Amino acid sequence: MAGKKRASPGAEEEKNPLASVMLSEEDAAKLTEIRRLTQREELLLERNAQLKLIPVYEKRRTVVKAIEKFWPVALMNHSMFAFHVQHNADQVALSYLEDVWITRDAKEPRVFTLEMYFKENPHFTNTVLKKEYKYIPGPAAADETPDADGLTPSMLDFSWERDVKPSSMKIDWKDAEKALTKLYPREKGEDEDDEPAEQGSFFNFFEHDDDPFEIGLNISNEIFPEAIDYFLGEAGGEDVDSDDEEDMEDEDEIDLEQPKSKKQKI
Repeated sequence: MAGKKRASPGAEEEKNPLASVMLSEEDAAKLTEIRRLTQREELLLERNAQLKLIPVYEKRRTVVKAIEKFWPVALMNHSMFAFHVQHNADQVALSYLEDVWITRDAKEPRVFTLEMYFKENPHFTNTVLKKEYKYIPGPAAADETPDADGLTPSMLDFSWERDVKPSSMKIDWKDAEKALTKLYPREKGEDEDDEPAEQGSFFNFFEHDDDPFEIGLNISNEIFPEAIDYFLGEAGGEDVDSDDEEDMEDEDEIDLEQPKSKKQKI
């Protein structure tokens, strides 16, 4: 029987060289300050970048208005947006979309107002559908004094879930019985506190104040700045993680005769 090899003294420490790393209160405070300074500069850069991009977006706005169905195509070429606009009636309604515009808060560029402009259509009389994401600072902000750049500690401690309140609006449907939000309402989760199980009609996005599927963020942060690339189909490649790939493989193994769904286009 072979003898058991004994570990040399200190072997455990050699295997876990990071296990004994300690962070002093002084170093922790320094790291927190550096992180705060980084967040501050990033916010200032974002603010300046958005100001410089406005004239570019305005020029693009003029150009794409002459292109048939530019915005419906750009939106539907974003996989997550298209996932929540699967009803054919929604796609027909979106085919009347002429313009999309994002206006960001001058001081807090992480929040914005989304406007969608529609030409005359058989569904609703509104020419503009709007959703605002408003910055609501916490109670502590009332006693804060902005610095020379207009920034406050609360702005550096920004949390989208905590500090942003989306708005809602009433869509003036031409036929209340055929309102898309009535035909395709949001499906609630099993519990009242759960997120909706399904978006239902895309237009629930405007008639509800919350945005559980982050449709507004997808439009403002991804589609709007890269609208030309999305229209041309050159942006937003399908990102499928390993878990999703395994699920898809399992589904294929279970039912090989099931046809694969194709991405819907307008």
